Amino acid sequence: MASEHTPVLALTPGEPAGIGPDLCLQTAPGISEARLIIFADPGLLEERRQLLGIQAEINPLSFKQIHTKYVPGAVNVVPVDLVAKTQPGELNKDNASYVLSTLRAAVQACIAGYCDALVTAPVHKGIINDAGISFSGHTEFLAEMTGGDPVMMLACPGLRVALATTHLPLKDISAAITTGTIEKVVRATHHDLKSRFGIAQPAIYVCGLNPHAGENGHLGMEEIETIIPTLEKLRTEGIHLIGPLPADTIFTPKYMQQADVILAMYHDQGLPVLKHMGFGQAVNITLGLPLIRTSVDHGTALELAGSGRADNGSLKMAIDTAIEMVRNSKP
Repeated sequence: MASEHTPVLALTPGEPAGIGPDLCLQTAPGISEARLIIFADPGLLEERRQLLGIQAEINPLSFKQIHTKYVPGAVNVVPVDLVAKTQPGELNKDNASYVLSTLRAAVQACIAGYCDALVTAPVHKGIINDAGISFSGHTEFLAEMTGGDPVMMLACPGLRVALATTHLPLKDISAAITTGTIEKVVRATHHDLKSRFGIAQPAIYVCGLNPHAGENGHLGMEEIETIIPTLEKLRTEGIHLIGPLPADTIFTPKYMQQADVILAMYHDQGLPVLKHMGFGQAVNITLGLPLIRTSVDHGTALELAGSGRADNGSLKMAIDTAIEMVRNSKP
């Protein structure tokens, strides 16, 4: 780790026309439990700082100066240059490459040991794709960069939800629920809950894919043919698995209180429940990577950029979670 006592977190502001820069400026000066390093254009942050009336110094530094030139209470920035000047709320596809450059630099800082974890503010997937760059999300991008096998997990007070599949159309989900997919997701989730959250024997509750978890094959065969046999195999490895259970059963207080994590088969099976419970207090966590990564649970909110009305609660939660994961991490 980059620091034995004080975690060093790399923070990317995401879409420059959105609320990400605002959230970074609102949050960074008040963080004392970690060193927060923002990977962004210092000029962009200075313009937004003046617009928001935030009284904090912008302190540019290099990778090698993260430990020697860091200023507590300042906005410490590793410079990444914008491609085009930006205005709050006005998307510009010319800056799509800038957004990805901030991510690359922050990941490199983590891999090289200058930072202990990565925290990301929201990107705008549409404008990145409009720029001709294939991009389906942070999770997939980070997997390509690091060679990891990522699992998307969101958490809020009282509930963690991991996903077997992420950003797929509903028509493609059944084919994606394979033995290999379930094994990969369960093993990564089990490993990271132990090694990065300090849970000795995680209880993983698993949703079925179909209504009533298939109702013995009457409502679908995926449970009988794939999910149940795979869970039985994984149990022989000592992984504590419950299910598959119907989603409308598993997301009730009795089961949520017992589960360390609930594994949903697809994005909109699990995340609406979590966001209803904890929107604004939720954090997106990527498991299965060689680095720790957390993120906010919301989008770019272009209409709020530069207004001073953006709520930084989710970013604070993402930072707190990253700090917890760094401190709980085992070699």
